[in-house]
Amino acid sequence: MTIREVGEKLGLEPLTTVPEKVVTGVYISDMVSDVIANAKAGNVLVTIQVHNNVIAAANLVDVAGIVVTRGRRPADEMLALAGKAGVPVFATAMDTWQVATRLFEAGIR
Repeated sequence: MTIREVGEKLGLEPLTTVPEKVVTGVYISDMVSDVIANAKAGNVLVTIQVHNNVIAAANLVDVAGIVVTRGRRPADEMLALAGKAGVPVFATAMDTWQVATRLFEAGIR
């Protein structure tokens, strides 16, 4: 499944351009150091964090995309950085648990 298909299936709001990156799993964390140490390339990163370091970590790990939960909105600067790095960012009013449940139901582990 691609990150675009995940966004559509979960009804996520795309905040950046969404390329056809393949999703290989999911990683949930609000700590940048944890993402760098443990997320895998192709993971969907689910977080509430909305600062530039999230993009740096996501780019370093090569995640498929970022889902920002609980209605939080990244600043334009973060979205511009994500666009330059090619990291798609989505927003949703759902909480992290709801997103995790829907990803699991979609077959993403």
